[in-house]
Amino acid sequence: MEHKVRFGIMSTAAIAKDAMIPAIRRADHAEVVAIASESGTASQVARELGIPKAYDNYEQLLDDPDIDAVYIPLPNSLHAEWTIKPAALCEEDVRRMIEACGKNGVLFMEAFMYQSHPQHERVKQLLAAGEIGDIKYMRAHFSFYLQDRETNIRMNHELGGGSLFDVGCYCVHSTRHILDAEPIELFVQSYFDPHRSVDLTTNGWMRMENGVLAQFTCSFDMFPQNEYEVVGTKGKIVVSRAYRPDVNEGEGRITVVTNDGNIREETVPGDQYTLQIEHFSRGILEGLPLLYSSEQMIKQARALDACRTSMETGNIVRL
Repeated sequence: MEHKVRFGIMSTAAIAKDAMIPAIRRADHAEVVAIASESGTASQVARELGIPKAYDNYEQLLDDPDIDAVYIPLPNSLHAEWTIKPAALCEEDVRRMIEACGKNGVLFMEAFMYQSHPQHERVKQLLAAGEIGDIKYMRAHFSFYLQDRETNIRMNHELGGGSLFDVGCYCVHSTRHILDAEPIELFVQSYFDPHRSVDLTTNGWMRMENGVLAQFTCSFDMFPQNEYEVVGTKGKIVVSRAYRPDVNEGEGRITVVTNDGNIREETVPGDQYTLQIEHFSRGILEGLPLLYSSEQMIKQARALDACRTSMETGNIVRL
């Protein structure tokens, strides 16, 4: 394949500058050709990063015929608007996004970059091989201490802020992904910032369709952790760099503990952001099926909708 997928970046957000643009440049089949921002910073960022084109509004970027794909690191509340005009805060939005993309022949995938890291496939192999026996329980945790609370969009309720939609979504997604099962019942409790109506810490439990019990915690108010643990009848598996192995040079870490007292550690290298870009680019160039299907995106949104309902009502939600 000589052709590269030409990406436009819709926003000068930190995740784009620090993670996605470098990842696209590391990919063999992708390149960054344009960036847009309505804050007036696009030209400066384009100069700093050597991006050929800069636009001061998103419409211009979408109208550029030289762009094959668009990465949208906008606040959660704006994802649906700019995907349809090209994921989102609710199942209805996700369905509208998928429908709009389908009608216009556009390939669409929610950017859960962590799932592209090979450590998770290794965990699935270990579970399938019966390393820890029958699976009974899973726990996921993603937290960090948010410093700039006065200006950070994560603290803006209108923009889809809060820990559940920022980092808790990874906990819910990884539980579904690793267990290959959907929640049928869940309950969520949250501690809210008293002035901004966003959840600073959320804790939840889920009963999965395969009988496994699961818990998750996400927070803007805790020491940084990003891990999950799967417990079975014969042992447990701990993935201690589950969502951000990139901060440890891409090295994932899996610990297997069994009833006989054996403790085994495995390290799994991988560049999750670049692997995600390569996977999506090959989907465009070769028509290969995407790892993360439309059906899976809808199921993820449905689970998060249920979490939000439980958070707001204080009730158990049955799906």
